[in-house]
Amino acid sequence: MSDPIKLALPLAREDVADLRIGDEVLLSGPVYTMRDAGHARALEALRADGALPFGLEGATLFYAGPTPPAAGRPLGSVGPTTASRMDFATPALMEAGIVACVGKGKRSPEVVEACRATGSVYFACVGGIAALLATHVAKSELVAWEDLGTEALRRLELEDFPAFVAVDARGGDLYRAIEQAAQ
Repeated sequence: MSDPIKLALPLAREDVADLRIGDEVLLSGPVYTMRDAGHARALEALRADGALPFGLEGATLFYAGPTPPAAGRPLGSVGPTTASRMDFATPALMEAGIVACVGKGKRSPEVVEACRATGSVYFACVGGIAALLATHVAKSELVAWEDLGTEALRRLELEDFPAFVAVDARGGDLYRAIEQAAQ
């Protein structure tokens, strides 16, 4: 088994072009938390202005609703949210410049195609280890949409945050590959 691939965020599409499904990665640098309501607002802004709000172009989105600070850390816990809940917006956000996203679970065929068409990737994390994942967050700051509570847009600074490539920039899909192998 090879060592995880260390990736410095933000990522360019060239940085993710050679990643393949199943690759283990360690993410370091800024990500932005966004869930369902934030995706709806980002789409509204994109439609109204023709660009992603808050300088999100080139960013990595983390589907998470972090808890308040605890145990001397910027966050008490930060676990991945089921990514398919964001499938309604992901293709448009990738076309507008989002390079990567982080969540848990399988994505729709439309998201897999959007990764292939735009050269983007989807990283998956293991669910149920939110307190452990929070130990890989060095900083957390509110960016926008405070009225959304845990769904507010936040900028997190990650340090060696563990994930794996679930959909690569060529349209490889780890979840479907596992399903096919099991048949």
